[in-house]
Amino acid sequence: MEEEKEKIQNRVVVVDDAVELKCSYMQKFRLYETRSNFYMIGRDKSRTSWRVLKIDRLDPTELNITEDLTVYSEIECCDLLRRIHEGNKSIGGLKFVTTCYGIIGFVKFLEPYYMLLITKRRKIGTICGHTIYGIAKSEMVPIPHPTVRSKMAYSKDENRYKKLLCSVDLTKDFFFSYSYNVMFSLQRNLTDHNTTGQSLYETLFVWNEFLTRGVRNNLQNASWTVALVYGFFKQVKLSISGRDFHLTIIARRSRHYAGTRYLKRGVNEKGRVANDVETEQIVFADARDGSPMKISSVVQIRGSIPLFWSQEASPLNIKPDIILSKKDNTFEATRLHFENLVKRYGNPIIILNLIKTHEKKPRETILRAEFANAVRSINKNMKGENRLRFLHWDLHRHSRRSKATNVLTQLGKVAAYALKLTGVFYCSLTPNLTPEGLFQYSFTGNKNSIGNSLTKQASMDKDVDREAEVNNCYYSGDENKEYSVRPEMLQAGVLRTNCIDCLDRTNVAQYAYGLTALGRQLQVLEFSESPYIDLDNSLAKELMAVYESMGDTLAFQYGGSAAHNKIFSERRGQWKAATQSQEFLRTLQRYYNNTYADGDKQKAINIFLGHFQPHQGKPALWELDSDQHLTVGKRGAFPEDENVRPTIRRSLSDGNIKDSTIRDLNVTNCQQSSNIPDKHRHSESTPDIFTCGSAICHCRLIYGGMVKDQYCDTDHICYDEHGDCSNFVDLDWLSSSGNSCEEELLERSTSISSENIVNELRTEINTSASDSGSSMKGRQSVEELHKQGKYSESFERWVNYGEMLFV
Repeated sequence: MEEEKEKIQNRVVVVDDAVELKCSYMQKFRLYETRSNFYMIGRDKSRTSWRVLKIDRLDPTELNITEDLTVYSEIECCDLLRRIHEGNKSIGGLKFVTTCYGIIGFVKFLEPYYMLLITKRRKIGTICGHTIYGIAKSEMVPIPHPTVRSKMAYSKDENRYKKLLCSVDLTKDFFFSYSYNVMFSLQRNLTDHNTTGQSLYETLFVWNEFLTRGVRNNLQNASWTVALVYGFFKQVKLSISGRDFHLTIIARRSRHYAGTRYLKRGVNEKGRVANDVETEQIVFADARDGSPMKISSVVQIRGSIPLFWSQEASPLNIKPDIILSKKDNTFEATRLHFENLVKRYGNPIIILNLIKTHEKKPRETILRAEFANAVRSINKNMKGENRLRFLHWDLHRHSRRSKATNVLTQLGKVAAYALKLTGVFYCSLTPNLTPEGLFQYSFTGNKNSIGNSLTKQASMDKDVDREAEVNNCYYSGDENKEYSVRPEMLQAGVLRTNCIDCLDRTNVAQYAYGLTALGRQLQVLEFSESPYIDLDNSLAKELMAVYESMGDTLAFQYGGSAAHNKIFSERRGQWKAATQSQEFLRTLQRYYNNTYADGDKQKAINIFLGHFQPHQGKPALWELDSDQHLTVGKRGAFPEDENVRPTIRRSLSDGNIKDSTIRDLNVTNCQQSSNIPDKHRHSESTPDIFTCGSAICHCRLIYGGMVKDQYCDTDHICYDEHGDCSNFVDLDWLSSSGNSCEEELLERSTSISSENIVNELRTEINTSASDSGSSMKGRQSVEELHKQGKYSESFERWVNYGEMLFV
């Protein structure tokens, strides 16, 4: 039986006219050396297939690699090594160097090439039986033999580059798998098999794409390298009602526009944003007695505000000013960003913006107004579910005035509606040991079958028509059991959360979403009848611990300190003085690293990702100011690079759009109604004012401490002349208990004393109240939501029509 399975695994399978060799993957290697060559011997887990890679050591500056296409047995491989040793006895013979578990890549600074190896690994989890590993130890091995190296190989600059690269700690937060595409979500792994082999490395979450590019292109395969993902991975075993299940949280950090807090902000000209992280939550239980394994996942993302903006770290200012560029008046880079999200996740894209609504000195509010402008501009040409769903929710303000429980409860309600719009992924993996079913499975989801599954998922009739071809298998347990796949629910769309840094506040919101999603996942997995998990439930506390750990990890990577976890600390009942002391120390740590250490950290990232390639006779990396190196690299400016703009001093958001990368999308800025006099205009930085192009449309529902209900019959929804609806809601719209917000309204009204705002509100309400392009297709109706009696009409309209909502 085992021999038959091995034959099947090595057969050639034709799928959609593509020929792919199905052979067992290598996962353990031994490196040997002679004076003239390195020999890398790789084998599979079963020790049945042995391969040989030869690396030349006599060329001091070039990388010459040859792969022996013969598949050896263990005895044959030992005999080959013996013969190599005998043939090189006169110059020292064949010597063992090290055992390793994969090649991270090859890198060159000024002269010699180096090989980066994983010499120790640790198991950190499994997905569908596929083992996920972290790196416990790595080594950098110089390729040329010492006798052929010149003085340049030992120069001060060469050693400094080596030290920079080694400062990227591969033993922290990097992970990989030999058999599972950990750079993809579970849903993509099981429903999309167009991306395989080398193309896996070209995706945005593989950090060693540049380091492996040379060897992959040379060998035309990726058999000898491992694809490293950077971010966070944690798997825990939990239980509910006496039944165990596994929870896995994966955070994948994008390699595009990657870097540190003040050196990478906003968006670049290709729509890539800083601190772009995809978070996936996977829940599954071990299959019993041959029954199907049920598994569910849900994805959410975080990323910097997609505008051209920057901040300069300064020893004299712990909170640098935010500098917003106005050069991209048509928001083309912002549009590219959201188009990319749609390609990755589908519609709808739900934006949760957590930044402040008002400040004594405008900082965050500058971005708040401009972000709203950008979304309104993009939505003008969108219809139905293609419109961006945009929600402002000032977490800082709410956390100051409410307990942590109330904040998380309100965020949970936002999460519940986002989850109804996007759904979760759920499928059953059925054991299949027949030879015919090892590699090719297909599932065609028609309108009825998918619709029925989504009805089960969210009690909503989402009119969808999807077809997913699942033509691969995933091993389980000891990786000898095969599973056929039948997706029953698919996630369509994604929740995108941001604050300023996308660290502290964002992590709280992502936990709230994760908790809501966990309830839904346990329901579809039939672990519970209700989709709701109380905040006092032990599961909520255990999930919070995992998200807190993830938040700290991502904050260290981007911000230089652990995350500020005030809300989590309050939920744990931590002593307030201890929390304040902890937050103060983290603020100082972040300030120090941002000011004094992030420069070198950014340089190391640029070397690792290949954004800077040293070359003799060119300025060294440390002689340049940030990302100016794009204009002086080994091959000049690199057209494939998406991370920096060559003319920008700090590689921040300057707004210089290249015609070659940005299409003319014919965006027309909305204009202020002609019957509104100029004296009503306000500064762009004025809090809670919606600006649109060069003219400013502003709507407020508060005057003199009172809500002017007589001016609006639609629960504080005001429309502008373009039929684009903007909701500015100051009530506690998420509260289902009817709690009053009068004190907050009165306080906020003190900063708005002009009668012009109410006059303009009256003018705006009289304009067209039709929402062009909005669609109720496949959505829960307003009347149905009213029956539940939990949410205000403004929030319901945001859910159903994609209108802007400000809280």
